[in-house]
Amino acid sequence: MADHSGMRTFTTERFKAFVDAVVAIAMTLLILPLMESVSEAASGHLGTAEFLSEHSGQLLSFGLSFLLIATFWMGHHRQYRDVELITAPLLWINVAWMATIVWLPVPTAMIGQMDTDPLQAVVYIGTLIMTQVTTLAGWIYLSRHPELTTATADTLRAGVIGDVTAIILFAGALLIAVLASPNGYVGLFLLLLSDPVSRLLSRLSRRRTPPPSPATGTDA
Repeated sequence: MADHSGMRTFTTERFKAFVDAVVAIAMTLLILPLMESVSEAASGHLGTAEFLSEHSGQLLSFGLSFLLIATFWMGHHRQYRDVELITAPLLWINVAWMATIVWLPVPTAMIGQMDTDPLQAVVYIGTLIMTQVTTLAGWIYLSRHPELTTATADTLRAGVIGDVTAIILFAGALLIAVLASPNGYVGLFLLLLSDPVSRLLSRLSRRRTPPPSPATGTDA
């Protein structure tokens, strides 16, 4: 492990526990608008079928955001699984990442309870893009400070490529959502292309990376 005497560092235990707590709270907040809707439906004497029909959009947005936050958390776990020390810049990168996670229930509620418009798509998908941007920032920082993690260079490189792929696909989904409003959220299905696009970018990256020079012997 490299010397960190000139850099303020933190252990990862409290950091990871704090991130887990923030994610759990954000996922819990997603259900609160639905709980309020159930109370309103009960006051209005709506049946179960009527409730499910009238709040189908709200249910769909809840399921989508819950799945996305869970996916982001699993990605974050893989990213920091091998990290042994946290520096102040890396901590602030993660504070920004958590801010996007905590904010996501707000645009989720907007989708479920408000009329769809292009700006709403910008707010929702823009939040997802910022989540990926902050994750990418973490990968780049770790790539420049490999002494903080036991992850291999290939793992760090794959993380960068994966997040670049996700940002590209989210940007495409955002364009579709704006142009095809109010049904533009189907553009999020572009995320199903993550694996093939990641493989393509990985191949392109390897082609641009020059091969190592062969070792040459020294004449006696």
